[in-house]
Amino acid sequence: MDQALQYHHDMSEELREMRERAGLSQSQLALRSGVAQPNIAAYESGRRIPSSAMVGRLLSAMRPLPHEALERHRDELKDLAAEHGLSNVRVFGSAGRGTDTAQSDLDILVTRSPDVGLLTIAEFSFAAEQLLGVPVDVITDGGLPADHPILRSAVAA
Repeated sequence: MDQALQYHHDMSEELREMRERAGLSQSQLALRSGVAQPNIAAYESGRRIPSSAMVGRLLSAMRPLPHEALERHRDELKDLAAEHGLSNVRVFGSAGRGTDTAQSDLDILVTRSPDVGLLTIAEFSFAAEQLLGVPVDVITDGGLPADHPILRSAVAA
């Protein structure tokens, strides 16, 4: 087998393995990515060669949904928050409503200790992204009025 064919075979195999590691069927990946399931099957079998843009689209769709990532790492996220002086971890936005997509981020609301500053919150946000594998936005509840929509819609993480 020449090098180009070997590369495409390896890429096909890698796409299939990544989809399986993500716990997705071809049909589920098709729904998340907007790519027809027969095309995904053709990419995975090597019958079709995906463009680099298509590979990016499929990889993005294989990323866990924010609520799935939270379910897998809930306790670790709470421990991480505590290590950064944050408590009362809650989720709002699309993940809190159960309407998140592969393009969604995880919106987290926390209560901060008085000695926790902006840099610590940024460090927590970065560490949470690394843990969960999805983009994370963190806000604190200290400056929000009691009737703020975020406070009303946030659910315990």
